[in-house]
Amino acid sequence: MTAERVRWPLTLALCGGYFLVLLDVTVVNIALPQIGSDLHADGSGLAWTVDAYAVPLAALLLGSGAIGDRLGHRRVALLGLAGFGVASVLCALAPTIGVLIAARAMQGTGAALMLPGTLALLVANARDENARNRLVGVWAATGGAALPAGPVIGGLLVQAAGWRAVFWLSVPVVVLALIPVLGLARSRATTPGSNTVDWGGAALLVTGLACLVSAIIEAPRLPWLAVSLGTIAAGVACWFVVVERRARYPLLRIPHGARRALAAACAVSGVMNLCVLGGLFLLTQLFQNVRGLSPVAAGFATLPAMLPLPLLGAAAGRLIARIGVWRGSALGLMVSAVGFAGIAVMITGGGSVLLLCSLAVWGAGLAILTPAIVAAALHAVPDSPGAASGASNTSRQTGGALGVALFAALAGPATGTSFTAHACALFLAAAVTFAVLGVLCGVGSRYLPERSASPDLPSPTMVRTKRINS
Repeated sequence: MTAERVRWPLTLALCGGYFLVLLDVTVVNIALPQIGSDLHADGSGLAWTVDAYAVPLAALLLGSGAIGDRLGHRRVALLGLAGFGVASVLCALAPTIGVLIAARAMQGTGAALMLPGTLALLVANARDENARNRLVGVWAATGGAALPAGPVIGGLLVQAAGWRAVFWLSVPVVVLALIPVLGLARSRATTPGSNTVDWGGAALLVTGLACLVSAIIEAPRLPWLAVSLGTIAAGVACWFVVVERRARYPLLRIPHGARRALAAACAVSGVMNLCVLGGLFLLTQLFQNVRGLSPVAAGFATLPAMLPLPLLGAAAGRLIARIGVWRGSALGLMVSAVGFAGIAVMITGGGSVLLLCSLAVWGAGLAILTPAIVAAALHAVPDSPGAASGASNTSRQTGGALGVALFAALAGPATGTSFTAHACALFLAAAVTFAVLGVLCGVGSRYLPERSASPDLPSPTMVRTKRINS
């Protein structure tokens, strides 16, 4: 038996785990109307169904890589997989919205522990450099397929077997993934004794983000609680900064000269996911509660927005290499702004074809923006791609969690008479925000790191490989 045949079950297992992590970011959205009806959940309960997963995923990503380095990626990936599987069972059996939210938080924690290990183990078990690059390419393509697959798979499962089937789906995948990972030899820390985990910083990050999201979600119902939680979040944020400055091994180490460019890239990344995932949260309810589409039809209706990301990836990469990362970000933001504005106009009573075209424009802009702004973060800290990638991923996941909370709080329940009008206003606000950011990125291209195509420009595969080896 060849080594390649021996490794393919492990490749499927690790890529399957990565697919599940990203799938659960979007697959639940289609199930929200049924969850609300079955478990008698209001708008804040549905928002927490999404954000209970997103908050630990965002807050623990920076620390989970260090945990894997310290304890061994095999052990941490197994813990993440097992926790994700158990949490999926609890989600599927949840009798109340409170139990479902708690199980979703457990799912998000398992996902955060699992995610860095999937790539680390995949690369560590490649037989040579060529095989390593191929495996990283497969891993990245798997992630690209998860976003458009989420609403469609969710729609099919919800319509065929109800919302609980969305969570049962993960159980057999996790069981099959555990087998080849268990067969791996025990892994050690990459540099024993030096990868100290900043437990205090990680705990503060989770606490601060949870308080901030809670403040946003509960603001319409309990303003006094929102103010209290917001104050706590601000205090925790200040404490986090102090702790990180004093920590011997902080969660994120960025050279002083690179902080401005990286902060700009992370800010755009965060706002991007804030508007995108917040908008997707509203769209799936608009399609089902307002327009009366079935779960399957609602899932397929989102495809024009989701498909451009994997389909236009190669072309977007070539365009960005030609015009530069910040000009590429500006272009992607402007195109997405047009799509947001079109969606806002069409959801108030426009034709379905024009709405789908607006979704496609929105998705095309994101297909340009996403690789451009990730590359901008990497260019800001070219000698530390792991730190840049960690900061970018964390800002995107944090923005997504805040976006769901903010859009849910401002739009109100989908059954309310003003839901469509509020959703329209939010999409218009997103269009204006993207347009303003587009102008700022265009202006910023004169002052921030901007590299065009060159022989030494690292490809995404090279960057990910370097991150694992560093």
